[in-house]
Amino acid sequence: MEPTKTKLKEYAGGWITEREDAELPTFLKFAYIFIAFGAAVYFVVYMYGDVNQPERGPLVKAMDAATESSAALMYAIAALIVIFGVIVVAYSFAKPAPEPAGDPQGEKK
Repeated sequence: MEPTKTKLKEYAGGWITEREDAELPTFLKFAYIFIAFGAAVYFVVYMYGDVNQPERGPLVKAMDAATESSAALMYAIAALIVIFGVIVVAYSFAKPAPEPAGDPQGEKK
């Protein structure tokens, strides 16, 4: 019986290789969702600092009052986090496009 030869894709000049038919594992796709959601929630909850902490809370509130942070800017940054998370998740669940013929790295051998 003849062993089947798998096609390999090379990145970084051959330092990184993967099978051409390899897919992203399902657990990793859902990890992207969890990480993106966690980052957005963490940012929204702590965007003004830890104001409810018993020791540092009054200092954080005083600093927020002195620096007058913009709520619109904070929510705009949170929106960017959400948009980035949606793009990463959509990309991870999308089917990969076929590669064009020829050497994708443009290297001469």
